[in-house]
Amino acid sequence: MVQLWNEWKIWLPLGLLIWQAVLSLIDFALCGWDKRCARLGRRRVPERRLLGLAALGGAAGLWAGMYRFHHKTLHWYFVWGAPVFFVLHLALLGASVYYSLL
Repeated sequence: MVQLWNEWKIWLPLGLLIWQAVLSLIDFALCGWDKRCARLGRRRVPERRLLGLAALGGAAGLWAGMYRFHHKTLHWYFVWGAPVFFVLHLALLGASVYYSLL
């Protein structure tokens, strides 16, 4: 059992980093897509989906997409939510690195 834990804790930070990177890319792309749909008058991406993906690990992508596409920057819950989720994800990643080194 100890051997399994030692193997698992080494891969945890890498898995979290990959998870966050993939969700960030998806959230970034969705932010750009939503901005395009807004300009063309098409059906939009729900705000709940953008923030939900940010909460699950894609905060970096949402935050970058907000300012790259100048999108959702006037909504306080995006302006405050994306950085807060980003800091929480960095803390989680840092904690996983710390515990993998123990």
